[in-house]
Amino acid sequence: MPTADHHAQPAPPARVNDYDSFAEAYSALGETSLLNAYYERPAMLSLAGDVTGRRILDAGCGAGPLFAALRERGALVTGLDSSAGMVELARRRLGADADLHVADLGDPLPFADGAFDDVLASLVLHYLEDWGPTLAEMRRVLRPGGRLITSVQHPFVDYATQDPRPDYHATTNYTQDWTDLVGQAARMSFWRRPLHAMTDAFTAAGFRLAVISEPQPDPAARELYPDDFDDLSTRMCFLLFVLEVPPATGSAE
Repeated sequence: MPTADHHAQPAPPARVNDYDSFAEAYSALGETSLLNAYYERPAMLSLAGDVTGRRILDAGCGAGPLFAALRERGALVTGLDSSAGMVELARRRLGADADLHVADLGDPLPFADGAFDDVLASLVLHYLEDWGPTLAEMRRVLRPGGRLITSVQHPFVDYATQDPRPDYHATTNYTQDWTDLVGQAARMSFWRRPLHAMTDAFTAAGFRLAVISEPQPDPAARELYPDDFDDLSTRMCFLLFVLEVPPATGSAE
């Protein structure tokens, strides 16, 4: 009979950012939550403006709420997410003919040069340590004159609230446990960076900064979330950017 191995084995590292493990719970939460449904998503749609007929990549589409809203407004939408579980939920919501892909934003995007008029990246860049390759790919798949519209965690929030206070000027990793958000253990890992590192990364990738937005929540949330609405209205939470690809030389755009 085989002998027992009495050498202690190290515990496997806890998985981080494992959206597959709580896709259903997170999707349900995002449909009605103050931060998603009445703050970040309306702000993204407002910055996108009239999207009728525009080819849009929803980069980090999750279960598809932003995809659905853009499609309802007349956009031609493609969705991409690294979580197969989230993409499956998006397909259930959006239909079998929805253009959805499982792919990691840290890898080359599976699309042709200039395939899109807009890329929307909703609360995804702060998962990445190095924005350079991802921003370069987003710029590649945008046509001249196209836009990247993105939201990230506000860089001042952790600096102002963490104890001990982090080095604001450094790009550093931190983790959060989302047990209160999804009803189960979920270890999340993010990268904080200063505002100037964000804008430097956009410029290095060939974008020009058009808008920086610090949005307010949708007024419709006041009655739904009376205890939290005023708090969210007076503090920092997310930061949104509109980045433009310069038009081709000689273009009138």
